[in-house]
Amino acid sequence: MPRLAQVNRADADPSVLPLYDALFGDRDPIEEPGTATGTPGNWWTVFALVPECFNHSVDGFRFYRGKNRKLSPKLRELGQTRAGYARGSQFVFSQHCKSMRAVGFSEEQIAAIPGWASSDLFDELERAVLAYTDDLVLSGGRVPDSTFAVLKKHLSDVEILELTYITCMYEMHATMCRALHLEYDDVPERLVEIPAPEDDLKKMDFMGAVDKNPSS
Repeated sequence: MPRLAQVNRADADPSVLPLYDALFGDRDPIEEPGTATGTPGNWWTVFALVPECFNHSVDGFRFYRGKNRKLSPKLRELGQTRAGYARGSQFVFSQHCKSMRAVGFSEEQIAAIPGWASSDLFDELERAVLAYTDDLVLSGGRVPDSTFAVLKKHLSDVEILELTYITCMYEMHATMCRALHLEYDDVPERLVEIPAPEDDLKKMDFMGAVDKNPSS
């Protein structure tokens, strides 16, 4: 379950209802969850707690899909999908794999996203977009000049700004989904202590044992 409350249809702000209608029909999204793509739909019901936040985010979705965008949809989806994977969001990664398919990437290319750096399935610009995404998400925006030079070789300044903004926006969504346990990111913490097989081993100083038995 999400870590925050969800807003049912009866309590939703009027500005939220058109999206509820589009996604859930006449169902209450808490009593009968689920969207056409198979997700629970709780991103929408949690964000509806703050209608201004909900609508601001929806405006962001409209922005990146708007007819005035200069950036290629293929490059946009490449950045969004890799951002989801790099940030570790099952939801963002999974949803945008579907979007990559819709804009013309092959199944082999989609499968190669996790290990793109060792793949020969992407051209020079696509590799630069993937590297740039990693620099934004994993290096906090520390981008080597060599990566930026390839972007400048192929893209206008407008396209690069759109790519940067949209990719960072989806890193934010990936982070929020993980933090709030939304959609496919409602998963148990993976990094936990694994119990030792016997109670007395729990008290054992393992590194002390290594110190007492140095290698020859």
